[in-house]
Amino acid sequence: MANEYPQALTIAGSDSDGSAGMQADLHTFFARKVYGTSIMTACVAGNSYGIAAQVLLPTDFISKEFELLAADYQIRASKTGMLANTELIETVAENYLKYDFGPLVVDPVIMTKHGNMLLEEAAFESLKKLLVPLATVITPNFYEAQKLTNLNIQTEIDYVKAAKQLQKLGAKNVMIKGRHDDPQQARVNDYVLLADGKDFWLSEPYHHTDRINGTGDTLSACIAAEIAKGTDIETAIRIAKKFVNAAIEKEIAVGHKFGPINHWQAEDNIE
Repeated sequence: MANEYPQALTIAGSDSDGSAGMQADLHTFFARKVYGTSIMTACVAGNSYGIAAQVLLPTDFISKEFELLAADYQIRASKTGMLANTELIETVAENYLKYDFGPLVVDPVIMTKHGNMLLEEAAFESLKKLLVPLATVITPNFYEAQKLTNLNIQTEIDYVKAAKQLQKLGAKNVMIKGRHDDPQQARVNDYVLLADGKDFWLSEPYHHTDRINGTGDTLSACIAAEIAKGTDIETAIRIAKKFVNAAIEKEIAVGHKFGPINHWQAEDNIE
């Protein structure tokens, strides 16, 4: 019967070198045995040395992508990636509310893992107001969690406060990714607060490598893939954490500088 196979959706930009964005999401869907669909919002020209150019797709084209996927596929979970401006965020939020594309995993691409701002303030406010309340799961990094909550996160208690604040903004389940910008650190610790109030920490070894492009994309895509297969939220988050760690642990020799993570290694090491 048509559409019995689990299907997931990535709403993101196309990264020409395949290491991040939509390509990383689709790599992850494939590795987790979910059929991947995509709504492209932008195209980026770049390689392992950096990004040189970007083109945003027209919003009427993006809306048409939503319309045609909804008319044919049974998408059971979705995820967002980089949405570059207010107009794109508004278009995505409007169309997600219009169609049934399952639970939404929001990767709020606001700031880099080193704390550099990626969105203009107006776009950030739109994301906070329109997209965060739609999130079944939200996966901010340390700096994004601080920006979204206006909190200075220093202690474990601060992580708890930030997660609760994100729930007040409308997100149901929260995963705050711990800092991983200290070359002396031994582990990366993430905090999770579920919709039912259960919370826990996830910890995996810190790997000293510059081949970490697409880690955030892959984490959120893995959560979405597992949800599409019917996995419960807690288990989906736990699988995603291990999947990303395994993908970072054994490097893949692609590109010259900031390379991709190894989705195939991850698949070999995660049930």
